[in-house]
Amino acid sequence: MDLKLTNKLALVSGSTAGIGYAIAAALAGEGAQVIVNGRSQASVDSAVSQIKSAGGKQVQGFAGDLSTAAAAEELIRRHPNIEILVNNLGIFEPKAFDEIPDADWTRFFEVNVLSGVRLARLCLPAMRRANWGRIIFISSESAVQIPSEMIHYGMTKTAQLAVSRGLAEAVAGTGITVNSILPGPTKSRGVGDFVDTLAKADGKSFSEFEMDFFEKVRPTSLIKRFASPDEVASMVTYIASPLASATTGAALRVDGGVVKSAF
Repeated sequence: MDLKLTNKLALVSGSTAGIGYAIAAALAGEGAQVIVNGRSQASVDSAVSQIKSAGGKQVQGFAGDLSTAAAAEELIRRHPNIEILVNNLGIFEPKAFDEIPDADWTRFFEVNVLSGVRLARLCLPAMRRANWGRIIFISSESAVQIPSEMIHYGMTKTAQLAVSRGLAEAVAGTGITVNSILPGPTKSRGVGDFVDTLAKADGKSFSEFEMDFFEKVRPTSLIKRFASPDEVASMVTYIASPLASATTGAALRVDGGVVKSAF
């Protein structure tokens, strides 16, 4: 299927590894011009090189912390006509509620929510002029099933749903769509490293830990395994395409059935 993404200019924030990297690679594979982003020049250069080696021809990098206004404004100065914005930048950290200080609540909001709000605001003028654009927030199933072990993270994922739906309402009747994607447990780099550490501490292999995790921690999963970043990227790539023009204001689940709802 031709997703009609050739030469579309896309930015994927936080895309040097994990889900973000998979999305950037998938978009590049469909012919889009992709801006890969990470905090360090070395990580950006490495990701760009890997995507090009895999056949992505139009890939460039931007090294900078897009949770800051200065970096976001500099990026838009260099690339004022972004057509596809994928807000993937995010952090997570398991921590008991009574051990989360005010500074952590603020930091999580600034990175996970405000970074996407700011980039959307900066990208919207060009999208409005072209009467076409895609804004996608990478949220989580944790937005609707707040994890007790990291409530501050769940709060930011719910906030993304609110921003996404509100923004979709604000651009109603235009060629701009705004959606959220809700991955379930996914073996991204950060999660994979975290799980590997826990598995070793319990004296288990990854597969043994995975089986135990989906039996006890996420028993509602229907696939009974961690999704791969590529599986999430497939959904995002379609939603970023002109073919998805009738899908907007939606919270789209790639959660392996973890959220126990038919809707």
